[in-house]
Amino acid sequence: MPAVAAAPASDPQSLRRISRVAGPGGPTTDVPGLEGMDPLQLGSVLAPEAAHALEQASRAYPDHGAAERYLLHACELAPDHVSTLIGLYRFYFYSNRLDRALTVGLRCLEIAARANRLPLDWRLVRPQFAAFDTYLGLPRFYLFSLKACCYLRLRLGDLAGGVVMLDKLTDLDPKDRVQGSVLRDVVDRLGRDDEEYS
Repeated sequence: MPAVAAAPASDPQSLRRISRVAGPGGPTTDVPGLEGMDPLQLGSVLAPEAAHALEQASRAYPDHGAAERYLLHACELAPDHVSTLIGLYRFYFYSNRLDRALTVGLRCLEIAARANRLPLDWRLVRPQFAAFDTYLGLPRFYLFSLKACCYLRLRLGDLAGGVVMLDKLTDLDPKDRVQGSVLRDVVDRLGRDDEEYS
Protein backbone atom coordinates (compact mmCIF):
# COMPACT_ATOMS: atom_id res chain seq x y z
CA MET A 1 0.00 0.00 0.00
CA PRO A 2 1.35 3.46 -0.85
CA ALA A 3 2.64 5.71 1.89
CA VAL A 4 0.51 8.75 2.59
CA ALA A 5 1.90 11.97 3.97
CA ALA A 6 -0.52 14.22 5.80
CA ALA A 7 -0.23 17.97 5.66
CA PRO A 8 0.24 19.67 9.03
CA ALA A 9 -2.89 20.97 10.70
CA SER A 10 -3.09 24.69 10.02
CA ASP A 11 -6.19 25.32 12.11
CA PRO A 12 -6.34 23.14 15.25
CA GLN A 13 -9.75 24.48 16.31
CA SER A 14 -11.22 23.60 12.94
CA LEU A 15 -9.78 20.10 13.14
CA ARG A 16 -11.22 19.63 16.61
CA ARG A 17 -14.59 20.63 15.20
CA ILE A 18 -14.30 18.05 12.39
CA SER A 19 -13.43 15.44 15.00
CA ARG A 20 -16.29 16.36 17.33
CA VAL A 21 -19.00 16.84 14.74
CA ALA A 22 -18.06 14.06 12.36
CA GLY A 23 -15.90 11.68 14.32
CA PRO A 24 -16.25 8.58 16.47
CA GLY A 25 -18.56 9.07 19.41
CA GLY A 26 -20.11 12.21 17.97
CA PRO A 27 -23.64 12.68 16.70
CA THR A 28 -22.77 11.61 13.15
CA THR A 29 -20.58 8.53 13.57
CA ASP A 30 -21.49 7.28 10.09
CA VAL A 31 -19.59 10.12 8.43
CA PRO A 32 -16.10 8.56 8.23
CA GLY A 33 -17.26 6.00 5.66
CA LEU A 34 -15.83 2.51 5.52
CA GLU A 35 -16.55 1.51 9.10
CA GLY A 36 -20.23 1.49 8.12
CA MET A 37 -19.70 -0.59 4.97
CA ASP A 38 -20.71 -4.25 5.14
CA PRO A 39 -18.30 -6.35 3.03
CA LEU A 40 -20.97 -9.04 2.65
CA GLN A 41 -22.94 -6.64 0.48
CA LEU A 42 -20.23 -6.90 -2.17
CA GLY A 43 -20.67 -10.64 -2.50
CA SER A 44 -17.14 -11.99 -2.98
CA VAL A 45 -16.06 -15.09 -1.04
CA LEU A 46 -13.17 -14.80 1.40
CA ALA A 47 -10.65 -17.64 1.58
CA PRO A 48 -11.05 -19.70 4.79
CA GLU A 49 -7.50 -18.95 5.96
CA ALA A 50 -8.06 -15.21 5.69
CA ALA A 51 -11.46 -15.49 7.35
CA HIS A 52 -9.82 -17.39 10.21
CA ALA A 53 -7.21 -14.65 10.61
CA LEU A 54 -9.96 -12.03 10.80
CA GLU A 55 -11.74 -14.10 13.43
CA GLN A 56 -8.52 -14.36 15.45
CA ALA A 57 -8.06 -10.60 15.16
CA SER A 58 -11.54 -10.05 16.53
CA ARG A 59 -10.89 -12.32 19.50
CA ALA A 60 -7.50 -10.72 20.14
CA TYR A 61 -8.78 -7.14 19.94
CA PRO A 62 -7.97 -6.18 23.58
CA ASP A 63 -4.32 -6.90 22.66
CA HIS A 64 -3.89 -4.35 19.89
CA GLY A 65 -0.50 -5.69 18.85
CA ALA A 66 -1.82 -9.20 18.34
CA ALA A 67 -4.99 -7.96 16.63
CA GLU A 68 -2.94 -5.91 14.18
CA ARG A 69 -0.69 -8.88 13.40
CA TYR A 70 -3.72 -11.06 12.60
CA LEU A 71 -5.25 -8.33 10.45
CA LEU A 72 -2.04 -7.82 8.51
CA HIS A 73 -1.77 -11.59 8.05
CA ALA A 74 -5.34 -11.64 6.71
CA CYS A 75 -4.37 -8.89 4.26
CA GLU A 76 -1.33 -10.91 3.16
CA LEU A 77 -3.58 -13.90 2.49
CA ALA A 78 -6.23 -11.84 0.67
CA PRO A 79 -4.61 -8.49 -0.20
CA ASP A 80 -7.39 -7.26 -2.49
CA HIS A 81 -10.39 -8.55 -0.59
CA VAL A 82 -12.77 -5.96 0.80
CA SER A 83 -13.30 -7.84 4.08
CA THR A 84 -9.62 -7.85 5.05
CA LEU A 85 -9.12 -4.23 4.05
CA ILE A 86 -12.22 -2.96 5.83
CA GLY A 87 -11.20 -4.95 8.92
CA LEU A 88 -7.78 -3.29 8.90
CA TYR A 89 -9.33 0.11 8.17
CA ARG A 90 -11.70 -0.18 11.14
CA PHE A 91 -8.87 -1.25 13.41
CA TYR A 92 -6.71 1.74 12.51
CA PHE A 93 -9.65 4.13 12.52
CA TYR A 94 -10.90 3.20 15.97
CA SER A 95 -7.31 3.06 17.27
CA ASN A 96 -7.01 6.70 16.13
CA ARG A 97 -4.15 5.80 13.78
CA LEU A 98 -5.70 7.92 11.08
CA ASP A 99 -2.67 8.14 8.80
CA ARG A 100 -2.67 4.35 8.48
CA ALA A 101 -6.44 4.29 8.08
CA LEU A 102 -6.03 6.73 5.18
CA THR A 103 -3.46 4.45 3.53
CA VAL A 104 -5.94 1.57 3.71
CA GLY A 105 -8.78 3.84 2.57
CA LEU A 106 -6.81 4.85 -0.52
CA ARG A 107 -6.14 1.18 -1.25
CA CYS A 108 -9.90 0.53 -0.99
CA LEU A 109 -10.53 3.43 -3.37
CA GLU A 110 -8.10 1.89 -5.86
CA ILE A 111 -9.75 -1.53 -5.61
CA ALA A 112 -13.20 0.02 -5.92
CA ALA A 113 -12.04 1.89 -9.03
CA ARG A 114 -10.81 -1.34 -10.62
CA ALA A 115 -14.01 -3.19 -9.70
CA ASN A 116 -16.13 -0.44 -11.26
CA ARG A 117 -13.78 -0.06 -14.26
CA LEU A 118 -13.08 3.53 -13.34
CA PRO A 119 -9.90 5.59 -13.74
CA LEU A 120 -7.50 4.95 -10.87
CA ASP A 121 -7.15 8.70 -10.42
CA TRP A 122 -10.35 9.65 -8.57
CA ARG A 123 -10.12 13.18 -9.97
CA LEU A 124 -10.87 11.80 -13.45
CA VAL A 125 -14.05 9.93 -12.44
CA ARG A 126 -17.33 11.32 -13.78
CA PRO A 127 -20.91 10.60 -12.64
CA GLN A 128 -21.76 8.79 -15.87
CA PHE A 129 -18.84 6.35 -15.50
CA ALA A 130 -20.73 4.09 -13.04
CA ALA A 131 -24.23 3.59 -11.63
CA PHE A 132 -23.57 5.84 -8.66
CA ASP A 133 -27.23 6.88 -8.44
CA THR A 134 -28.47 3.28 -8.01
CA TYR A 135 -26.71 2.68 -4.68
CA LEU A 136 -25.60 -0.78 -5.84
CA GLY A 137 -22.79 -2.53 -3.95
CA LEU A 138 -19.74 -1.72 -6.07
CA PRO A 139 -20.58 1.92 -6.90
CA ARG A 140 -21.54 2.45 -3.26
CA PHE A 141 -18.22 0.97 -2.14
CA TYR A 142 -16.46 3.52 -4.33
CA LEU A 143 -18.45 6.39 -2.82
CA PHE A 144 -17.88 5.17 0.74
CA SER A 145 -14.15 4.80 0.05
CA LEU A 146 -13.97 8.32 -1.37
CA LYS A 147 -15.89 9.66 1.61
CA ALA A 148 -13.60 7.87 4.06
CA CYS A 149 -10.48 9.31 2.42
CA CYS A 150 -12.03 12.77 2.32
CA TYR A 151 -12.88 12.64 6.02
CA LEU A 152 -9.44 11.36 6.99
CA ARG A 153 -7.65 14.03 4.98
CA LEU A 154 -9.68 16.65 6.83
CA ARG A 155 -8.92 15.05 10.19
CA LEU A 156 -5.21 14.87 9.38
CA GLY A 157 -5.08 18.56 8.54
CA ASP A 158 -5.07 18.37 4.75
CA LEU A 159 -8.04 20.72 4.45
CA ALA A 160 -7.42 21.63 0.82
CA GLY A 161 -7.07 17.99 -0.23
CA GLY A 162 -10.11 17.00 1.79
CA VAL A 163 -12.28 19.70 0.24
CA VAL A 164 -11.25 18.68 -3.30
CA MET A 165 -12.25 15.09 -2.50
CA LEU A 166 -15.49 16.33 -0.99
CA ASP A 167 -16.25 18.27 -4.17
CA LYS A 168 -15.76 15.07 -6.17
CA LEU A 169 -18.00 13.12 -3.79
CA THR A 170 -20.72 15.75 -4.17
CA ASP A 171 -20.38 15.56 -7.96
CA LEU A 172 -20.71 11.75 -7.97
CA ASP A 173 -23.42 11.61 -5.30
CA PRO A 174 -25.72 14.60 -5.86
CA LYS A 175 -28.57 12.83 -4.03
CA ASP A 176 -26.34 12.65 -0.95
CA ARG A 177 -26.89 8.93 -0.41
CA VAL A 178 -23.64 8.55 1.53
CA GLN A 179 -24.27 11.78 3.49
CA GLY A 180 -21.28 13.76 2.33
CA SER A 181 -23.39 16.83 3.12
CA VAL A 182 -22.57 16.39 6.81
CA LEU A 183 -18.91 16.93 6.04
CA ARG A 184 -19.81 19.78 3.71
CA ASP A 185 -21.72 21.49 6.49
CA VAL A 186 -18.75 21.17 8.82
CA VAL A 187 -16.31 22.53 6.23
CA ASP A 188 -18.62 25.41 5.29
CA ARG A 189 -18.83 26.48 8.92
CA LEU A 190 -15.09 26.34 9.63
CA GLY A 191 -13.87 29.60 11.06
CA ARG A 192 -17.34 31.07 11.68
CA ASP A 193 -17.96 30.12 15.26
CA ASP A 194 -14.96 28.19 16.55
CA GLU A 195 -15.55 29.71 19.98
CA GLU A 196 -18.41 27.27 20.42
CA TYR A 197 -15.97 24.34 20.19
CA SER A 198 -12.99 25.80 22.04
